[in-house]
Amino acid sequence: MATYRELHGKAVKTVTTNPSDDAAEGQIWFNSTDNTFKSAVASGVWHSTAARLFSDAPAGQGGTQNAAWTCGDDAAPGTNTEEYNGTGWSVGGTLNTARRYGHGWGAQTAAITASGSPPSGPNTGLQAVEEYNGTAWTASTSVPSPYARYLGGSIGSVSTAGAIFCGSQNPPNLDTTVEWDGSSWTGGGNYPFSGPVGAGAGCGTLTAGLFMGGPGAGNVVCKYDGTNWTTTTNYPASKGGIGAAGTQTAAIGFGGSPATTNAFLFDGSTFTATGSLGLSNAGSFGIGGSSPSTTTVGTFGGNTSTEEFNQSATVITAAAWAAGGNLNTARTGHRTATNSAADTGLCFGGNYPSGTANTEEYNGTTWAEQSNLPQALSFMGGAGTQTAGLSFTGRQNPGSRVNNTYEYDGSSWTESPGTYGAAQAYSGGAGTQTAALGVAGETPPGTDLTTSYEYNGSTWTAGNACNVPGYDALVFGTSAGAHMACLTGPPTNLETEEYDGTNWTASATAIRSQNQGGASGTYPIGLIFGGASSAPSTSTQGWDGTAWSTRPSLSTARRAKGSGVTAQALAQGGETPPGSASNATEELGPETTSLNIETLTQS
Repeated sequence: MATYRELHGKAVKTVTTNPSDDAAEGQIWFNSTDNTFKSAVASGVWHSTAARLFSDAPAGQGGTQNAAWTCGDDAAPGTNTEEYNGTGWSVGGTLNTARRYGHGWGAQTAAITASGSPPSGPNTGLQAVEEYNGTAWTASTSVPSPYARYLGGSIGSVSTAGAIFCGSQNPPNLDTTVEWDGSSWTGGGNYPFSGPVGAGAGCGTLTAGLFMGGPGAGNVVCKYDGTNWTTTTNYPASKGGIGAAGTQTAAIGFGGSPATTNAFLFDGSTFTATGSLGLSNAGSFGIGGSSPSTTTVGTFGGNTSTEEFNQSATVITAAAWAAGGNLNTARTGHRTATNSAADTGLCFGGNYPSGTANTEEYNGTTWAEQSNLPQALSFMGGAGTQTAGLSFTGRQNPGSRVNNTYEYDGSSWTESPGTYGAAQAYSGGAGTQTAALGVAGETPPGTDLTTSYEYNGSTWTAGNACNVPGYDALVFGTSAGAHMACLTGPPTNLETEEYDGTNWTASATAIRSQNQGGASGTYPIGLIFGGASSAPSTSTQGWDGTAWSTRPSLSTARRAKGSGVTAQALAQGGETPPGSASNATEELGPETTSLNIETLTQS
């Protein structure tokens, strides 16, 4: 029997703590703390990430795990495109021809979608083809009428080389293949079976394609060499509605109908079970490049879930909201502040059913009562940290407005001589106790404002107005740079603006209205969460300095208030349906990685 040194050219190392990086994958070491041999072992693991924006039946998808795209939808308007950046989904360019059940391939900045069916009415095979440059879709050479179809399979990795095959023209079902070379369509080899193949999944390239779960036995697997299709083996489970990603010799299949969490790796000849999906999916699709790494999304039944797969010794735990300690006083209309650690925070004021001066501090586990504000207030502006908080303006019970400013030192509140520019409520606030920003708001009888003011620790100074009037804005940043999103009021509640320390300029519109929600971050990177357009929401959106994209959703729909840093946030209280004040707290933790360490049996 060979020794470990003879096999690997090195001895088994003795350590007191386990290694933490993936350089240890496949190595064996002896942990002297617990007297065991251990190794970092590769495994296939799925982890959930931010949800898609739209639900059902895309017409095409492609890209890589960190730069993916989908287009089309079976619900109106059927022209949506969304893009994935490895963290969340954002809105992309609008299709010229609405479609569902179509085909697509290529990169996020160079893609193609072909054929499909209208999003409503009778299913027919569309001939329309469009090309995407990462910004806009343009019409391209149509699929010839004999080859137009929906619910077929597709293969291709680059926009200039792909194919669609099988599918249906309602009727008939087709077994034909048609290939795309970047400018024209040409007939290819016939598939061994005819059928709509809406239940199967294609992956790979034009000259090395793979299709699993297609027509015939219901679990047949076929390969394409650019000329001919050949049957290879069977999918391990007789299921339709599966998703697939990867290459002809390194692929993954997952999900299926009836809904399942099954996933299988394919090495070109055999399937091996791997880590299970977090959620049962029927009607999934996969997006992946040259490996089984993939993004999967359930496409039927309104499922917008997204999961990523990684075959590695590194186990990824996705960012997620988790329950924290409850406030002692349930409330809405309150304001918050936090330290650099997102699991600490300050909550003050608010109402429901009446105004309160109550102040509480959070230590990461429990909320503790502190000295009250000098007066009961709700819908103030708020800024600062847990030990250096700031409250300004606000609404008194039963409804008068104030221009007072109060400072918190970690134990008590004192009134500042600096008064805000006007008596108002619903002010947006950001920054620190000595460098704060207030913007927008409302004065009786319901006048929405565009005013902004800066605070230097003693006085407020008028700054330039923002562009859109509104109130209860979600703001993150400082007086030197900030981002404001989703003001309540006309016209659409989607407007966002950036502040450079002097001027406000219009920015990209938010994906969803989340007025009266919470905000966290340090400009130019931040989050908004909760809030509502017509009803309280669980939605979280992230701003990366350029665009908005989805982030993990709150567990409970509410008009939450909150604060925190970019990757970590604290949501607390807020209004929950049907009009109740909540005392619940949720903490957003960042994505983490760790090694999959196994203890070895020793004799």
